[in-house]
Amino acid sequence: MLRQNSPGIHIAGYVLAGGASSRFGPDKALAYFAGQTLLQRAVGLLRDIADSVEVIAPCDRYPDFAEMTIPDRWPGEGALGGILTALHASRECDYPWNLIVSCDMPFLTRDWLGYMLERGFSGDADVLFPFSRTGVEPMCGCWRTAALPVLQDAFDQGVRKVTDAANRVSVKELDETHWSLFDPAGRIFWNINTPQDYEAMVRISCPHQA
Repeated sequence: MLRQNSPGIHIAGYVLAGGASSRFGPDKALAYFAGQTLLQRAVGLLRDIADSVEVIAPCDRYPDFAEMTIPDRWPGEGALGGILTALHASRECDYPWNLIVSCDMPFLTRDWLGYMLERGFSGDADVLFPFSRTGVEPMCGCWRTAALPVLQDAFDQGVRKVTDAANRVSVKELDETHWSLFDPAGRIFWNINTPQDYEAMVRISCPHQA
């Protein structure tokens, strides 16, 4: 397991689930995929790797995860506010590293997340992002808690785009030569934004249900 390979390094895991799902309609975190809700699947992945797992979302949104939910300090301000909320929580608990993922990426794997963390531990970057065939994937990131002051300052100055804030610290991008070891088909960072996205992913993962 990753923890055995990295003794003394404590990892916090966070699932971002505070979005409005405006393009999807119903709450996409509760959409079922391969027998689980997307939220259940994301939490389960992080539990396999991290020392703690919490959900960034409104307190009353997911009763089954109420004990592990942290309310976004900046609701309505986008994903960067949720990421900062996570980093503040980790600083309070002395976790130096964080895996922060969106709830709507059903093809993420434990092996990829572990690999990404190991690259973080072995380098000097503050943030690691995958770089997919469509560009940077900031909703699947490895974040050093020590980067919080600079990121918070960017937010306080009005920055809301995750990559714009991250570019104020040291960023390393893991391109296809890295993630293709785990997903040659290039689906690992697909996310669900619309009902059509969801239907396409169900067809791919469960063709007998299509």
